[in-house]
Amino acid sequence: MIGILGGMGTQAGLDFCNKLAILNRGKIDQDYPLFILYNKSNIPGRPESIGIHTKNLSKKKNNKVGKKKYSLVLNSLIYGCQVLKKSKCKFIVIPCNTAHYWYDDLQKKINLPIVNMPKEVLNYTKKKCKKNSSIGLLATEGTLNTGVYNKFFDKDYRLIFPNSFNQNNSVNKAIKFVKMGKIKAASRVIKPAINYLIKKKCKKIILGCTELPIAIFAFKSFKTIKSSKIFLDPNLILANSAMNKYRK
Repeated sequence: MIGILGGMGTQAGLDFCNKLAILNRGKIDQDYPLFILYNKSNIPGRPESIGIHTKNLSKKKNNKVGKKKYSLVLNSLIYGCQVLKKSKCKFIVIPCNTAHYWYDDLQKKINLPIVNMPKEVLNYTKKKCKKNSSIGLLATEGTLNTGVYNKFFDKDYRLIFPNSFNQNNSVNKAIKFVKMGKIKAASRVIKPAINYLIKKKCKKIILGCTELPIAIFAFKSFKTIKSSKIFLDPNLILANSAMNKYRK
């Protein structure tokens, strides 16, 4: 059984479950994969706990306030994973990119495999893009500042971020709108950030916040999502990886 630690945000967790089900559509109920979604929406805010304007993250993580905020999120994630483990899940997925800042410490505490979303995105990208290509990354400031994707991509690719204007007025607003259920507004406001990365000659654009596929693919068919030539959807990639692991 697949354990899904969701709630970061709720719409993103449901989007992951929907993609998992559609990718593996069966003719009868019994053909679908077994999974449990724990919508743990009370996990403290990840970007806020990191400190989105902090430059020296290693220093913040080790100071008194930073360590407390880090531990609050980590302990909440640990609790969520323990619930899934007690439910006899075979492994865990977390459809939230920023939460993977806590991945290493979380995996040490949980004696159950946790699929690493950014790593799976890298493995998929290697099949689609030549080495040293420019790859755009749309994400929370927490994900950008902590290098959640840089950790995996910097060796083979050049990650391009939006400028501060587009981050504040396009990406951040789109994420907020999705969380509020304002999908049309999110779809409209994200476009300047996309155009900025395209002008920077990015071969692909990673939708590195799980709210963003909802905004960008709003009201589009699943076929359109799967066949996108520019966007890399971590939720979709993670759903594929989870199913491959489930079948083993």
